[in-house]
Amino acid sequence: MQVSAPNNIKIYNLSAGKSLPEWLSERKRRTLSKKNVDIRRRIELIQDFSMPGVSTSIKVSKDGQHILVTGIYKPCVKCYDVQQLSLKFERCLDSEVVTFEILSDDYSKLIFLHCNRYIEIHAAYGKYYRLRVPRFGRDMKYHYPSCDTFIVGDGNQIYRINLERGQFLQPFETKATSINKCDINPLHHLLAVGTQEGKIEAWDPRMKNRVGVLDCALHCITQDKFEAVPSVTAVRFQGGLNLGVGTSTGQIMLYDIRSNKPFLMKDHMYGLPIRNIEFHERMNLVYSMDSSIVKIWEKNSGKIYTSIEAQHDFNDLCVVPNTGMLMMANEATKMQVYYIPSLGPAPYWCSFLDNLTEELEEQNYDIIYDDYKFVTEKELDELGLLHLKGTNLLRAYMHGYFMDARLYRKARDVMKPFEFEEYKKRRIREKMKEECANRVQVQKLPSVNPELALKLIENASNKNRKKQESSNLLRDERFKALFNNPDFQVDKHSEEFILLNPVISQLDKSKAKELKKRQLAREKEETQDKPEEDEAQGRSSDESFIHDSSDSSDDEKLWAKEVRRNYRLIRKNEREKEQENSGEEDNNPAAENEPRLKKAKNVVKFEEGKPMERRNKLSFAERLKNEGTQDIKMSDSHGCREMTFSVGKRKRPVETKHLRKEFKHLLRPAGNIFKKKH
Repeated sequence: MQVSAPNNIKIYNLSAGKSLPEWLSERKRRTLSKKNVDIRRRIELIQDFSMPGVSTSIKVSKDGQHILVTGIYKPCVKCYDVQQLSLKFERCLDSEVVTFEILSDDYSKLIFLHCNRYIEIHAAYGKYYRLRVPRFGRDMKYHYPSCDTFIVGDGNQIYRINLERGQFLQPFETKATSINKCDINPLHHLLAVGTQEGKIEAWDPRMKNRVGVLDCALHCITQDKFEAVPSVTAVRFQGGLNLGVGTSTGQIMLYDIRSNKPFLMKDHMYGLPIRNIEFHERMNLVYSMDSSIVKIWEKNSGKIYTSIEAQHDFNDLCVVPNTGMLMMANEATKMQVYYIPSLGPAPYWCSFLDNLTEELEEQNYDIIYDDYKFVTEKELDELGLLHLKGTNLLRAYMHGYFMDARLYRKARDVMKPFEFEEYKKRRIREKMKEECANRVQVQKLPSVNPELALKLIENASNKNRKKQESSNLLRDERFKALFNNPDFQVDKHSEEFILLNPVISQLDKSKAKELKKRQLAREKEETQDKPEEDEAQGRSSDESFIHDSSDSSDDEKLWAKEVRRNYRLIRKNEREKEQENSGEEDNNPAAENEPRLKKAKNVVKFEEGKPMERRNKLSFAERLKNEGTQDIKMSDSHGCREMTFSVGKRKRPVETKHLRKEFKHLLRPAGNIFKKKH
């Protein structure tokens, strides 16, 4: 018996442990149980509770006295009597059983649906009658008020066989291409069938017509899942109003039949089809099973209660009513039996389980692996125990071996006598590293992009979290080539560098020089100190230096101003280049004109002009003054003042006129120049 506690819920696996062959003598059995712990701790709840190869379906009779199981290979059905805890009878069949139904309260009346389209009806003594259905069946249910057996399968029809008359009745025509599952409500006897298209169709056997359609696939499809429409693979009623639906994509939906939307949706997250759904009436829990796990969760909230993982793929689930026992048919010879005390008491025919589990909970048994040590093959080689492979001292497990912990300690003491001294030294080194963790470590500047590395070192000393993250570039192997490969050298004179204004441009010249001086001083001190003293002390050879902290907002303002200034300079240089290029294309003067051009540059001076004011805003005296009038006469007559003046043309200097004539052919029209409006 194995004990596990997922989610702090004790689960007892009653079918765990090795089984002994029947031909062994009693003396041999005792010796094997003494040597093997698994055999000694096993609990054989029901004798010979196994199938020849695989168990496909399992059910408990209505009176709780018998357990019936079908399986292969050979195809057979077994009936176990719980009063005797042993096998009652076994019957071999002609083909594999898809599912079966118990028609009576005990085992005396059974009906089997075979994979070859046959239906067999069995009585207490054996096979009673056999008939064939038109299509391959997938599920079957018995409606006891009308004695009708409903068979669904590969087709759109629900076949009806009346066992009282012994004949087929008119089938129900559905709108589906095929039907996977069906179930009958025990209270109002509504028949619900799950289709391949992901819908539930409800039929009333009394009215013999469809009374409702429920689209379950509509609520299952999400944006991540568009591969195929999920089909219905499990249907189960609870009471008169609740309905549980399982899909092929591993989702369970709980419906109130008065609403077309689920009030709870649960996903197994495995992507496997749901094979069975059961309900726990007293604790309001839901059992949902796929091939790899059985999950038990709360009906109203969906919170997980506990789970049972499969050692072999599960095929069918049977919950013993009003108890905490579960039985599963799986892809192995032995059927799995689990007991969960928190869900209910043990069945009356194995009430000793309650006393056994209480004793196990009171006593703290050591786990079997506490006395064993797991070692790999490399560790075995280091210990010099490779010659023990293949003996009973080593038990192979996964990628290594289990060995007795006492043997491991003895071998370790022999092969590594100074291990404790090494452990002490290692602990001392770790303690010294912890003490020096807050000190700034010396880092040599790389040959490529030293200014960028210097800036990152400065950011590492700041308390700003973003800057500390940026300093990891020096340690990250992905950016190693940035400081080693010359191809990644930053070109400071490129237009991209000036416009983007990288991190280096934020440094002031004085600040950069100061950091370089400190770095050089560190390297000199490091080379002067002895390495032996550094290793003994576990400290760096210098003291921590202080960095000037700068505000991130100030850096952003300076950065923005610098970008705008650099952008204006670049555009100005581009315009000057364009003017030079255009002048060379229009006229390519000879070398004789070069001294004249230099002379003109020296004579003619271009000064920044002020914006001209409008003439109508100036006074008359100011306009006269601007025009440069010189001959002004003033005289008094008739008691008033009178002023006379004469305006002459402005004379240009002789040198300017001479140069204007020579370079007249180089002048360009200024028609495209206009005053910029602000």
